[in-house]
This record gives sequence, C-alpha cells and structure tokens, in this order.
Amino acid sequence: MNMQATTINLVNSVEQEEFEAGLLSESFSVSSKKGKKFKLPTAFDSEVREDLIRQAVLSSRANRRQAYGHRRHIGRRRPQPGMKHSVEWHGKGTGVSRIMRKSGSSTGAENPHTRGGRRAHGPLAERDWSQKMNSRTRSQARDSAIAATTDAARVASRGHRFADDVKFPIIIDGYTEERSGKKEKFDVEVIPALASTRKFIAMMEALGIADDLDRAKNGRSIRAGKGKMRGRRRRTPRSILLVVSERDGLAKGARNVPGVDVAVAKHLCAEDLAPGGDCARLTVWTKAAIEAL
Repeated sequence: MNMQATTINLVNSVEQEEFEAGLLSESFSVSSKKGKKFKLPTAFDSEVREDLIRQAVLSSRANRRQAYGHRRHIGRRRPQPGMKHSVEWHGKGTGVSRIMRKSGSSTGAENPHTRGGRRAHGPLAERDWSQKMNSRTRSQARDSAIAATTDAARVASRGHRFADDVKFPIIIDGYTEERSGKKEKFDVEVIPALASTRKFIAMMEALGIADDLDRAKNGRSIRAGKGKMRGRRRRTPRSILLVVSERDGLAKGARNVPGVDVAVAKHLCAEDLAPGGDCARLTVWTKAAIEAL
C-alpha cells in the first residue's frame, strides 16, 4: 500500500525599506501552508535495511578510490623510490653480507632494511579497490535509505535538529512571492536567482528545520592530522539534503549554505541519503523530484 503525504506551499513576503540614501536590501518572511495530498512512490514504504545501506555506501566510496603506488622497477630508466643510487656488489667470499653498496663505499643501499632503501612491500598502483554490488541490491539500498528519511525518530537520532511539529517527508510544492500587494507564482525549483541563498534559508525557517543549518555552520572545525594540508582543511557537518528534479535557481541558492547538499532525483543514491553509511538524513524534496523517481 502506497503512503500518502501532504505537500507544503510557501509564500514569501518581500519587503524593502527606502531612505534618503537609497534602498536597503530586501528582507524575506516566508510562511508555510498545507497543500494537497498525493501518493508517494513505493520506495518510501520499503523496509529499512541498514546493512544494505552501509554496504552500498562503502561500495560507492571504494569505487571512487584512486589507485596509488610507485611504478614498477625498470632498471635505471625509471627507478622507484629507494632505488636511485649508484651501487655495486663486492661479490662472494669477502666475508661481507650480499647487499648492494653505494659505489666506492661500504654503505648499504636499495634494500628494505638499509637507510634510504626501498619499502619492503609498498603499495602497488595495479591494486583494484573496487567492490562489486548487484544493481538490484543497490536499488534496494537506495529505496531503503529513502524510507529511512520518513522516520522522525531516526532523523533525530542521527543528530539533526528540527521543530517538534515537523512532519516527514518534507515536500515543497508551490512557491509565491508577494511584493507591494502583488503576488507572483513560481515553480519552486525555478525561483529568481537574485538573493536565492537568503530565500532558501528563509524557506528552511518556515519549514522548521533552520536549526540544523545553524548546527552545521557552528560545527565547522579544522581537521586533525595531515588532511588539512591536502585541500581538506575544514570539516563541515552534514546538514540538509535537497532533492530536486533539475539544477536551477533553488539548487544554486542551496549549494552555498554550509553542510547542505543538492541531489538530482534521477542520480539519487544511498550515499546521498546516508553519508558515511548512517541512514535517515534530514531530506527536503520537491514534488517534481518525487514525480521524477
């Protein structure tokens, strides 16, 4: 039996004060109203299999892993690390261990147990890190992750913050802007690009989930270890996932907010819905995105 959900319509009251020096920036006050009910796809009513979700996420991460390691040793033309010395062997019968020595010296080189020598069992670029997973199992994991987003208790246990009266799943349908008594309707995914990020934050406040945006913004920290020197200096907690049918004004406004990710419905996967393998991410859907499922 298919689940039913009630959509949410948003009305944005735009105000702009004027002084002698000129106009101030626009301020937004968004209110929410209940919309129509409609049937959800069968994915929302799937069984939550945390084992499959975690398996799919680990498989996706493993398939993106880049190979690393040294080149195979091919003589002096392309020496690997630890093999870049001019060496010679003194031969047998001298009472000295059979280790390559630096030319004109008795200092050992190019062996794993010598100073500056190669690694004994170093990483090989030929290693395959990928993990295979059946397409049906991967689809089942995605549907299971979708179903987990409808459980308020699971979402709260993951650490997300939202108001007590929030009903899951959160689905946005209509969007209206009101200026000087005039109302203009827009497709919620194609909102005007001007100040779209501030509009998105005002929408989340109307939906009762803006506290999670503050949690992600205030939770940013400097990463421990050498990762901070490799383009990953700051670590930002995961916040809202916005699922749309196409990347337009709403998606471009949401991608600037710390912790917020945007996913297109046709490319949605378990890793988007359960980062790190932990299911029940706080997810906001557009009606067009659910229809695209």
